[in-house]
Amino acid sequence: MQFTSVYTSPIGKLLIIADEQFVKKVEFLAEDVPVIENENGISIQCRKELADYFKGKIKSFTVRTNPDGTIFQKSVWAELSKISFGTSVSYLQIAKRLGDEKAIRAAANANGKNPVAILIPCHRVIGSNGSLTGYAGGLWRKKFLLELEGVLKKTQLELF
Repeated sequence: MQFTSVYTSPIGKLLIIADEQFVKKVEFLAEDVPVIENENGISIQCRKELADYFKGKIKSFTVRTNPDGTIFQKSVWAELSKISFGTSVSYLQIAKRLGDEKAIRAAANANGKNPVAILIPCHRVIGSNGSLTGYAGGLWRKKFLLELEGVLKKTQLELF
């Protein structure tokens, strides 16, 4: 069975989809998309942890995730989950951690398909030169999240 919840964050509405044990998706919603909420304990816990994250009360999540994806995608998402709050890594570093620096494009592609925004912190992956690069939720959201975590100062990268 699937359960849904919506959390209205400072960067827009987030749709939370969970099953009986895990968060399966956290994705950005267009503001005008209606959602019928059917919450369970997992989706409620996720919504509460997201609220605490945006208030600066927590730096990591305890709600468990289990997104659907290929074996390779799941390996990339597992590496993303190891990136600590307040830090960032490059796409090249992720590929190297997976054992093949030539897999940088594949790793970047898997990063972009992360179905669990924020909880699996794909926003913490940046270009090798320190630039902000693609984010499914939009670069302005990525910049906001990195500023919230102290990776970027608010005066940096004003172009985004």
